[in-house]
Amino acid sequence: MSANLTKTAAAVIAAMVCAEGASAFVISDIRVEGLMRTEPGTVFSHLPFRTGDEYTPDMGTRAIHSLYRSGLFKDVSLSQDGDVLVVHIVERPAVATIETHGIKAFDKDAVETSLRDVGMAEGRIFDQATLDRADQELRRQYLARGYYGVKIKTIATPLERNRVRITINVDEGRASSIASIRFTGNRLFDADELLDQMQLGMPNWFSWYTKRDLYSREKLAADLETIRSFYMNQGYLDFKIDSVQVSIAPNKSDVYITINMTEGEKYTIAGAKLTGDLLGIDEELNKLLTLKAGEIYSAEQVNNVSTALVDKLSTLGYAFATATPNPIADRENRTVEVVYTIDPGRRAYVRRVNITGNNRTKDEVIRREVRQYESAWFDSSKVKLSRDRIDRLGYFESVTADPVPVPGTRDQVDVDIKVKERPTGSVSLGAGYSTSDGIILSAGFAQNNVFGTGKSVSVDVNTSKSQRTYALSVVEPYITPEGISRSWEVYDRRVDLEELDVADVEYETRGASLAFGIPFTENDRVFLGGKIESTKVDANSNSPQRYQDYVNRYGADPVSVAATVGWSRDSRDNSLAPTRGVYQRLNGEVGLPGMDIEYYKFTYQYQHYFPLSRTWTLAFNGEVGYGDVYGQTDMFPFFKNFYVGGIGSVRGFESGTLGPKDSTNKMNDDADNLGGDRMVNASLELLAPLPGGDRTLRIFGFLDAGYAWGYEGFVNANGHADYRRQEFSMSDLRYSTGIGVAWISPLGPLKFSLAFPLNEKEGDKTQRFQFQIGTGF
Repeated sequence: MSANLTKTAAAVIAAMVCAEGASAFVISDIRVEGLMRTEPGTVFSHLPFRTGDEYTPDMGTRAIHSLYRSGLFKDVSLSQDGDVLVVHIVERPAVATIETHGIKAFDKDAVETSLRDVGMAEGRIFDQATLDRADQELRRQYLARGYYGVKIKTIATPLERNRVRITINVDEGRASSIASIRFTGNRLFDADELLDQMQLGMPNWFSWYTKRDLYSREKLAADLETIRSFYMNQGYLDFKIDSVQVSIAPNKSDVYITINMTEGEKYTIAGAKLTGDLLGIDEELNKLLTLKAGEIYSAEQVNNVSTALVDKLSTLGYAFATATPNPIADRENRTVEVVYTIDPGRRAYVRRVNITGNNRTKDEVIRREVRQYESAWFDSSKVKLSRDRIDRLGYFESVTADPVPVPGTRDQVDVDIKVKERPTGSVSLGAGYSTSDGIILSAGFAQNNVFGTGKSVSVDVNTSKSQRTYALSVVEPYITPEGISRSWEVYDRRVDLEELDVADVEYETRGASLAFGIPFTENDRVFLGGKIESTKVDANSNSPQRYQDYVNRYGADPVSVAATVGWSRDSRDNSLAPTRGVYQRLNGEVGLPGMDIEYYKFTYQYQHYFPLSRTWTLAFNGEVGYGDVYGQTDMFPFFKNFYVGGIGSVRGFESGTLGPKDSTNKMNDDADNLGGDRMVNASLELLAPLPGGDRTLRIFGFLDAGYAWGYEGFVNANGHADYRRQEFSMSDLRYSTGIGVAWISPLGPLKFSLAFPLNEKEGDKTQRFQFQIGTGF
């Protein structure tokens, strides 16, 4: 028996003796003494008698027991003052503050939550036993993290007004590091292959970031399951982990792990069949049995079939259907027949769609993307589509949508949509830097979810030497309940191609545009609009002759009115950091007849994301562009040209330098880059998020290819400047490879790349390290 419990028991016995010693009498009044925080009514609620009752010793004993059981008092006694019963109370102290010192391995809020879970929190009644439990809980968390040398000391300091201050001093010591992981019984796969499956590992040069070498019981348990799955996916149905030994060195800093296993023999698939309630759709369900006889048994493929069966049943309203696989092994022939037992359960309809986590975004903005309607049959495909559409908005770090049974019913579910919002606003204030321009004096504001309405507003002011911009744009995604969008922009953009190291010419375009987006499927949208532009061209004698000829023919300030058309299809799971799905976009603009220039220009972009695993994604991005003229215009406006090279196209080459050249200007040693009216870009990337949980912080390796072509300038046999159209050849494409980091941070977009050109040719300008960075809020 502890000292604290002994004192409590002695107090109870003493109080009972006092209660039993009081003689019977009629209670004329009850007086409570010693209360400081507790309401008198709380005390009276524990008394088995009232004024006017006859007091007996048995009543007194029951009263004292009840008051002690409340946990509010450390001493209770009864006495008699005439015919008045006096209840003497000594309250337990309250916790005034809880101070922690030396805790670095855990977040402060997480520590406070764990202490609160065991009953230790500010304002609660202090109890030494509770403090002891808090000590043990904190110690348990440290041991789970591998801090075997941790020392914890708790102090309760009395304060005035019957309060205490709790102080928790922690000497964490050093987290135990894994010195060795050893496997026994593994004859099929070596230790390196098995270690690749694990979160835990020995220290290496990147351990300071990944913390992979820090021992954790939870991570070890997860790793054992991963190893088991690895073997099961290779056909080793009888694989088992016999035992695991974890030993700690006397210095409490080094951990040694030994995993003993039996691999067993490899099994192949003998066949697969369905049993249970097939709802009369046997043929459709049997098509989902993709396991083939003779294939190596794989637990992952078996579970994938089970998931496909459940998904099919869920689209028919069976929200809690199960398809339980039962592998029946033939040990002699080492084959497995997989029998799936189908239990669709009851068909369910959706009572409510609940949305939580949107502190800023209005419910309407999320709900209009939901395709699973209330009072309709549950359909898992519509729930998934709803989740993807909400995620593609780009307003949230995470989105989940799950069915939840309605208590007390058998055929109703609620769909709970939970979102975690991310910052959607950014501002740049003179802190940008570009490898093309150096330091950029700029200011801009962008908010993709203004006041939680889903509307986007951006103001861009950029004073860089090469590309000065003033622009205001607004996008309204829902101007009608059907989802028709409207976007408009007014802008004044000046581009100095000389500062971009392209050509000695600059032009300024002032204009305005308006476009409407019309959805015609869940993933498809067409765009119709128009723009009016006036482009002032400042060419000089050092400009490429083609640019001078253009100004001479069409003037230095041509005006155009263009119709714009477009189409997009988006089935990606996320717009910020997609891991699966396809994105396509076709844009076109046509300068209307009768204006200064008559032209057309089209671009088509195709992106495809392939999930290779839970973390790795293979991404392909391709883009082609085509421009030409019609009517009385015979020269494509050079300020509509495509430019290839640099970050965003072919990394490793300077921005805009991959394309036709003009070598007719004898005042310039370097040939001018003209850009082209046709272009092609392609990129293949292998992406993975960095450890830490932020899916928008990703590393990638890439292979780029691209080129622009059009008219190139040369000096003809007569010594005059002349131009000829380039004929595209695959040999013109430039290639590069490299690595990089991309992050959609709360402070704005950031991208680094280190590229290595693979087929640099004479006249190409390379730039291996490229990045763009901005500030924001």
